[in-house]
Amino acid sequence: MSKETTSKSRPWDVLHREIEEDDVVGVESALENLTPSEKARSLSRLSAEDQSKLLTMLPAADAADLVEDVPDVQAAGMIERLRPEAAAPIVEALPSDGQANLLGDLSKGAAEGILDELSSQDAAEARELLSYPDESAGGVMAKEILGYQNHWTVGDVLTDLREFADKYADYDVQYTYVVDGEDRLLGVLRLRDLVLAPSRQPITDLMIADPVSVHAEDTLEVLGDCFEQHHYIGIPVVDEENRLIGAVHRNAVLEEENRQSEEAYLESTGIVGGEELRTMGFFRRSSHRLSWLSVNVFLNIAAASVIALHQEILSAVIILAVFLPIISDMSGCSGNQAVAVSIRELTLGVIRPRDVFRVFWKEGMVGVLNGIVLGILLGGIAWLWQDNIYLGVVVGGALALNTLLAVLLGGVVPLALRGLKMDPALASGPILTTVTDVCGFLMVLTFAAKYLAELTDG
Repeated sequence: MSKETTSKSRPWDVLHREIEEDDVVGVESALENLTPSEKARSLSRLSAEDQSKLLTMLPAADAADLVEDVPDVQAAGMIERLRPEAAAPIVEALPSDGQANLLGDLSKGAAEGILDELSSQDAAEARELLSYPDESAGGVMAKEILGYQNHWTVGDVLTDLREFADKYADYDVQYTYVVDGEDRLLGVLRLRDLVLAPSRQPITDLMIADPVSVHAEDTLEVLGDCFEQHHYIGIPVVDEENRLIGAVHRNAVLEEENRQSEEAYLESTGIVGGEELRTMGFFRRSSHRLSWLSVNVFLNIAAASVIALHQEILSAVIILAVFLPIISDMSGCSGNQAVAVSIRELTLGVIRPRDVFRVFWKEGMVGVLNGIVLGILLGGIAWLWQDNIYLGVVVGGALALNTLLAVLLGGVVPLALRGLKMDPALASGPILTTVTDVCGFLMVLTFAAKYLAELTDG
């Protein structure tokens, strides 16, 4: 097989060719055989011009399906490059929660431009969903629900379902809801009960009264606890007046939890501004990374200052320079482990900022044990290498104490930052790195000053 044939068989090459030829059927056929991950990869290999043309070539519903199949940040980039009048039909074809997620990822100007092009009802619903935080029930709920008045009969409901079957095709109709004249939630109807019941029977006879519900302001932690206690596919969402306003599905909660975990991981590594893909613009990606790297320049100057103030000791015992980065790195690793556990437990709702003393105690026990073990290991290696027990005491003792400090800080700093309404994932890493570097260097050099005679004699 020639290189030319192999190249042309790649899915992004096929898509590019069909797009250039304005072959809608060919594009649809090429996309039909791709998995979501293959679609994302193929679209990332297309030029921005090809991506925009692809979305406008497809029917709005098919373009919306494609947007749902690719990562959120990639979908947002594709939509943002379209004119508002071209993007609006695609956004309108998305489910309500998908609309809110996508619009929330766009710049304010792009989102407003698209909202202005939507129908008044869709725009109002999208604005309502956008008004809720992402990590709330209102932020992840879907508006596509079926609520029927309490005076309806089974026959009335079944007739409505048949008459508007096309409209309800994308709805989750395993459950329908019963409301009163003010749209207050009264009960839940299971579809199987409706199908098997006499047509003249009032739906209030079949409904599950006073169902489990959540409020629009409830957090992901509350939703997670609710789904853990009740094995439901979805839970109705109500406002302060108990009016039915939507439903939140289990999968939506899991997706948002995963999304926040991914963002927390990126921020903990120093990448701010949300998810990053290499298909993004060069300057945008650079700015995401430089945000904390530039700050770290000044933070590391503080650590370097400790070394500069102890130049005489380092000159006398030059071997200490070998162990300084080891102590700093090992302590930082121990602290980052504690940071990761605290951020994960905060995300899951297992701990709250007020649990700081409990976390301090739990991490302290681990820090003491791990510090002793690591200190003995490094101290023993230093002693055997240089045949100087005092060198082992200095580096081993410094590592043990700095490990304990790093673990304690790593455990409690995320809680303290969350309590101060700051992002623990973004700030914990730089704080921990600076403190462990400064304290690690200070401990080594302070201990070395105490045993300077013994170290130089050795």
